[in-house]
Amino acid sequence: ATATRSAPSRQKTSRGLRIAQYALLTVAALAAFYPVWFAILASGRAGDRLYTFSLAGMFVPTEWTFENYRVMLTERPFLTWMGNSLFIAAATTVVCLVVATSAAFAFSRFRFKGREFWLIFLLAIQAFPAVLALVPQAQILNALGLYRNPFGLILAYTSGTLVFCTWNLKGYFDTIPVELEEAGMVDGCGPIQSFFLIGLPLARPAIAVTALFAFMAAWGEFALANVLIPAPDSAKTLMVGMFGMANDIGIPWGYFAAGAVMVIIPVLLIFLSLQRFLEGGLTVGGVKG
Repeated sequence: ATATRSAPSRQKTSRGLRIAQYALLTVAALAAFYPVWFAILASGRAGDRLYTFSLAGMFVPTEWTFENYRVMLTERPFLTWMGNSLFIAAATTVVCLVVATSAAFAFSRFRFKGREFWLIFLLAIQAFPAVLALVPQAQILNALGLYRNPFGLILAYTSGTLVFCTWNLKGYFDTIPVELEEAGMVDGCGPIQSFFLIGLPLARPAIAVTALFAFMAAWGEFALANVLIPAPDSAKTLMVGMFGMANDIGIPWGYFAAGAVMVIIPVLLIFLSLQRFLEGGLTVGGVKG
């Protein structure tokens, strides 16, 4: 009888725990989404108002206008800034993938002198904040003739994201059985053919995660772009160009909000296109190595 009475009690406790968990997750999801929703609401307000005096206006669009979007797309060089950022972020992603995949495969598959040292050295580099390398990077790029040049910014972004990309891909390559490549070598594949025909196709989830990380690292970065490309509006990236809209007279919050909403779109499209690869790349690549 005691066991019979305790079973419903355990079920009620389990049901109450699930309800509390769902409630907590719902609150956390709303807290994470509200800043985006706040930017959307602010982008539709006339003038330079970031807030509204109406309590309802903080949660629902009580007023709406596309004037801020029109100004950003027609009167400001927003599309030029976006094109510059897309080019730099895409080039950074490609360069990172080309270098990181080959380096990660070498660290994962080959045993050579200094291998452990270089792995630890890469982690030591990652431990330093990227801002500390800002002045040396500017001096190096100036010596190479790449200062005020988008290719110099691509080189700086690549050097900053390459460590994570290499380690993430190495962890995933470690999970791929070596026997698959050995079987390919029996059929006549060399190390390079095994890399392209076996390693890369099996590592697509990790490559997708790495590509997304490299793109986002270059897409939303401000400090390096502001220092390394002190150029006119036609050469600025999105973050630097939007920051330059503020002046001593006032801050165009409506324009900022409209630009912030449009900045999200490319990242959202890339995330949706890579979504089926992301779970495997994040959960497997990050636990080995």
